[in-house]
Amino acid sequence: MSLALKVLVALLAGLAVGLGLSVAGGDPLHWTVALLEPVGQLWVAGLRMTVVPLVVSALIVGVGGAPDPKSVGRVGAQAMAWFVALLCVAALLSVLIAPPIIGRIPVSADAAAAMRASAAGAADAAVAGAKQLPGLGQWIVDLVPLNPVKAAADGAMLPLIVFSLAFGVALTQIAPDRRAMLLSVFEGVQDTALMLVRGVLFLAPIGVFALAVALAAKLGLAAAGALATYVAVVCGMTVLYAALVLYPIAVVFGKTSLAKFARGAFPPQAVAFSTRSSLAALPAMLETARDRLGIPAALAAFLLPLAVTTFRCGAAIGQVVGAVFAAKLYGVVLGPGALAAIAVTSVATTFSVPGIPGGSIIMMVPVLLSAGIPAEGVGLLLAVDTIPDMFRTTANVTGDVVVATVMAARAPQQSALRDGTHRRTVSGRQMAVTDTADD
Repeated sequence: MSLALKVLVALLAGLAVGLGLSVAGGDPLHWTVALLEPVGQLWVAGLRMTVVPLVVSALIVGVGGAPDPKSVGRVGAQAMAWFVALLCVAALLSVLIAPPIIGRIPVSADAAAAMRASAAGAADAAVAGAKQLPGLGQWIVDLVPLNPVKAAADGAMLPLIVFSLAFGVALTQIAPDRRAMLLSVFEGVQDTALMLVRGVLFLAPIGVFALAVALAAKLGLAAAGALATYVAVVCGMTVLYAALVLYPIAVVFGKTSLAKFARGAFPPQAVAFSTRSSLAALPAMLETARDRLGIPAALAAFLLPLAVTTFRCGAAIGQVVGAVFAAKLYGVVLGPGALAAIAVTSVATTFSVPGIPGGSIIMMVPVLLSAGIPAEGVGLLLAVDTIPDMFRTTANVTGDVVVATVMAARAPQQSALRDGTHRRTVSGRQMAVTDTADD
């Protein structure tokens, strides 16, 4: 049985067991959750443990070993263009579909008042967190880490990626013999990190099962009525976006078959769905990109960390749908201008969403304010965010893999980020540069 099939069986079995325990209640529920939740968290910690050494070494090897470092910038610029385009499509699709659906949700005045009252208290932490987020200027300044080691310890991936890219570019400018020595060291770190990833992914069925049981047992069947409809709309929109936009783009522009892409994307999707963290799914993405989708290892090592930290198409969908739902509860009429403001703000704020479970809900505050919707509405959305966040994160990871697949189709034109063994002349001698793929 393949790893993807094992993970799927573990996910479905975990959800079924968790729901059964939730219905049964009593001591079995508490004991099972108390036993399995640490197991799932331990597995997630194992995944995240590999992220920093894998990302840093892969970026430095990919950029520092490139015969033409300038092409790295071209690949990055093209990828960012895809990110922005896919975010705009996600926001536009949500603006067109969500308002008429949510407009038909029957919500009595008393129910709306009760939900608004419950949201007021729950919103305090989210609003306070949103106020503490840096502005655009500070966000740009923070891209350059004062201390790369501290950035690694804090899990600040985007500044760490900036440092690794700069280090790789600087590496191309030093003496060839020292360059070769450093590249050999970082290639060893990358190979070792990949071995760790494989070991952790081998335990994926156990980790996913434990997470799914604990999650389903806690959620139970509590969501109902209008809130359940909101949850269904968000989940349905992410699935629709993936089916109508992401998968066709992977097939047409990525020049791959639907079956191959679906099989390759599933392992990181399962990790994202169960952990609600794109960062936790990054090792699985790097592994499956190379081994299942045939994406050049250097290209995946450069693009996927960049995508995980900047590209969140699921967040764009969730923020638009959440804003439309909050507007209905607060009686705010959304005209074309307000909907346009929601879409534009959603696309802009996705680039600064914290890489944590539920991070996009914190960034809902500026989206709500852009359309004149009370910021307190974020509290209600936060209370039922677990299931939508699972689908949003899965959409984010799917989008990351799609862009990497599309860029891989252009690999012949991007020689600096292409796998395989090539030779180049350095100071009158030949130096072999190989990737770490073990085909």
